[in-house]
Amino acid sequence: MWMNTMTNRLSFAAQRAIRPTFFKTPLHSIPAAGFAKYDRTKPHLNVGTIGHIDHGKTTLTAAITKYLAEQTGSAFKDYSDIDKAPEEKTRGITINSTTIEYESENNHYGHVDCPGHADYVKNMITGAARMDGGILVVSATDGAMPQTREHILLCRQVGVKNIIIFLNKCDMVDDEEMHELVEMEVRELLSEYEYDGDEIPLVKGSALCALNGTDPDIGENAIKELVEAMDEHFEVPERTVDKSLLMSIDNAINIAGRGTVCTGTVEQGVVKINQ
Repeated sequence: MWMNTMTNRLSFAAQRAIRPTFFKTPLHSIPAAGFAKYDRTKPHLNVGTIGHIDHGKTTLTAAITKYLAEQTGSAFKDYSDIDKAPEEKTRGITINSTTIEYESENNHYGHVDCPGHADYVKNMITGAARMDGGILVVSATDGAMPQTREHILLCRQVGVKNIIIFLNKCDMVDDEEMHELVEMEVRELLSEYEYDGDEIPLVKGSALCALNGTDPDIGENAIKELVEAMDEHFEVPERTVDKSLLMSIDNAINIAGRGTVCTGTVEQGVVKINQ
């Protein structure tokens, strides 16, 4: 079951990393956000935050929802609403890929917050496989780290074509030269994995400042710039809804009274409730 169409496209080393990583969260803790019924009036894209552990992916996700809640009426999701599983609250890290929704002026987004911890690479791949665009979060204090490189590689292997860089925690580094060095490092890393590193949009800011409403130049204004870059840079893919249903299976869960329930990504076609 692990060797679905998604993992077949990954390197052998990545597949070996996937196998020992099992879903450790109780069923009642699996995030359900992002799957509620809504009226779609705008083009839909699946996006997500990727990057090294503790570089601020979940904080940035929360900051985006806060900004868009004020601008378009989308639902604000706090940090604790995104990392809601008991293990995530205890350890202060993202373990499961969590999906939330929000709307900009132009698009409707399903946003996957991917785990950055090396032990949960399978959960990261599950999230990345359904992305139309990725937001690469890099801390200005650390620069590119091991999971930064790994997430770029995995995005390339599962077919994520569009990436935007968010240079986070700029409030903690006053030296503009350091910002430029980190930017150069990340762009070179993206070019190494066949992305157009020189042309990829980069936004400098602080997700925490945006969330707390402080220092608007690197807080709210940076989130505004990021959302505008998403609307402009991320392309709405053509959905092959006229073909037979094809769904790659990510996981299989046994639920008492229900039997085996599969989760996955619809690659083509349409599936409806009660089919």
